Amino acid sequence: MTRYVILQLLAFNALPVFTEEQWPRFRGPQGHGVSAAAIPVKWTDAQFKWKTPLPATGHGSPIVWGDNVFLLCADEETGARSAVAVHAHSGKILWTLDYPAQHHRHHKENSFASSTPAADADRVYFAWGTPKSLQLTALSHAGKQLWQSDLGPVKGGHGFGASPIVYGDLIILNNDQDGDSSLIAVQKATGKIAWQTPRKSKRLTYSTPIPYKASGRDEELIFTNWTHGITGIDPKTGKVKWENVVFNLNSPERAIGSPIVAGDLVIGTCGFVTKLKHVVALRPKGNQMEEVWRIEKSVPHIPTPLLIGENLFLWNDQGIVSCVEVATGKVHWNERAVRSGRFFGSPVAAAGNIFCIDSNGKTIVMRGDGKFEILAINDLDERCNSTPAIAHQRMYIRTYGHLIAVGQ
Repeated sequence: MTRYVILQLLAFNALPVFTEEQWPRFRGPQGHGVSAAAIPVKWTDAQFKWKTPLPATGHGSPIVWGDNVFLLCADEETGARSAVAVHAHSGKILWTLDYPAQHHRHHKENSFASSTPAADADRVYFAWGTPKSLQLTALSHAGKQLWQSDLGPVKGGHGFGASPIVYGDLIILNNDQDGDSSLIAVQKATGKIAWQTPRKSKRLTYSTPIPYKASGRDEELIFTNWTHGITGIDPKTGKVKWENVVFNLNSPERAIGSPIVAGDLVIGTCGFVTKLKHVVALRPKGNQMEEVWRIEKSVPHIPTPLLIGENLFLWNDQGIVSCVEVATGKVHWNERAVRSGRFFGSPVAAAGNIFCIDSNGKTIVMRGDGKFEILAINDLDERCNSTPAIAHQRMYIRTYGHLIAVGQ
């Protein structure tokens, strides 16, 4: 057993730490949320490189490809969506492309622009949904419209918030909603559907899929959903390879935080604001998966967990943080990081430190080496419900009205 745990910890420590100038999807390359960039711990005026007013509002996170920062905005009065590109070094808005869209009801903490775009070397991909249509559109980095696909209506009173990812020649999108649903892959060059996997979801889902590769198995795409649990999908065909129903079906829940991968472990979260919440870890057993541990106390509903080395950090919606041994699920400590504010964005790591922003715009900086210590609290003095992006040795933060760059 000891040898097995040591091998697992070596695998966890081998997870990549990214230094590229790309942060191409929600939580960066492969969805890990980890960068080697030396982001300042305490922020002074000199570290705020620029602050750009945005043409409209939203909660979707920024992404970075080369010299461009991309994000989705929306007019809360009309429902119109806007794809926006900002120069990463100057903060200048390079282009804005507007799309008329239906105004509809959504949760008071949601927005019409809660989806994070995705990018590759050729295109940037945006998604938004209304009760009439789910739109997925591809633009060149210069803002030229390349294609746009209507993937059908979105059912769910809280409003859309799922984010696409690029996988090979495909764009993958979780379209779990209230009732008949699907997981969708479209050809990234044309927008035509490559495969569509039917689902029987009972809740609109916001989690973003992640690639997973275990020894002796082909790569899979991992999805989380309340009713389906944690699912492994063949990315070439959309076929369900395995599915573990691991969440509580006796009470309504919703999957918001995204799954993560730790070595051969797949970790998924689900829950409800005022009820039970779960963090569940699965490991391969033959062609299937088996549950190896779960935690249901002081765990996040909205923020996605963060893995640094052998430690998993669970940052819950009220600012209580747990440090967990990822191989076993053993909780090392459970501490309150902040006394006020809620957390709708997810933590990220830079040069070994953890950064997480509360809804009031306070950026909490914490040690990421497994010892509990708050290093700084930097106040943006503006509402923030999004997750930062990291590239060019800078952190790009989307508040409700601005895009901000912080760096050395």
